[in-house]
Amino acid sequence: MRKSIVAGNWKMNTTFAEAKALITEIVSDLNNETTEIIVAPPFVNIEAVVKATSNSRIKVAAQNMHAATKGAYTGEVSGSMLKSIGVQHTILGHSERRGYFNETNALLKEKVNSALTQEMTIIFCFGEELEDRKSGNHFKVVQNQIEEALFHLGASSLDHIILAYEPVWAIGTGETASPEQAQEMHAFIRSLVANNYDSVTADKISILYGGSVKPTNAKELFSNPDVDGGLIGGASLKAEDFLTIVNAF
Repeated sequence: MRKSIVAGNWKMNTTFAEAKALITEIVSDLNNETTEIIVAPPFVNIEAVVKATSNSRIKVAAQNMHAATKGAYTGEVSGSMLKSIGVQHTILGHSERRGYFNETNALLKEKVNSALTQEMTIIFCFGEELEDRKSGNHFKVVQNQIEEALFHLGASSLDHIILAYEPVWAIGTGETASPEQAQEMHAFIRSLVANNYDSVTADKISILYGGSVKPTNAKELFSNPDVDGGLIGGASLKAEDFLTIVNAF
């Protein structure tokens, strides 16, 4: 049976003090025993959040990592560095990394390989731009992003992958894919996995929705059979909102 997961991506938000206050409130008010919970703070706050969650069920993810294990890559962070401070998860392929930093499917394939070598769990993001959806090309765009970065892997490696569909037009815009649109795409994604691997692999992989998920729409989105949770942006910066989403299942 696949997991229900809610992951909070704090992006480039929270000072050290703000991060400690936010995670302390989340830990103290958490009363959900079934949903897997992940938070992804900025790099400078990760170790403090790891320590604050050490006696809780909450897992900590990096927002990105480099494909190399070490070397002359000024400003970058490797998987081995993350593992050394207790981080077991990383987000890869977020639309902001693809858009602002020109991360390609080929580069993300390298990062995926590196993360798996480090025995990390990956939240792998993908999704279409508004013009792709308007032109009816959204399924093909998503298929290419998944196939080119992930489908070289053996089926067992997908046990360490969490998929996150994020329609770019719905990130930080206040726009949200309708529950029907989300379900349609998630069902398509699961069919891709089934066709390239098998139905057992497809049935057990978790597929999250990321795109302006809020306390007011989380329950309706998560009620879809192929939506296994959410990758939450802005709403993860308020403990009450984030925990309301966690409890939306």
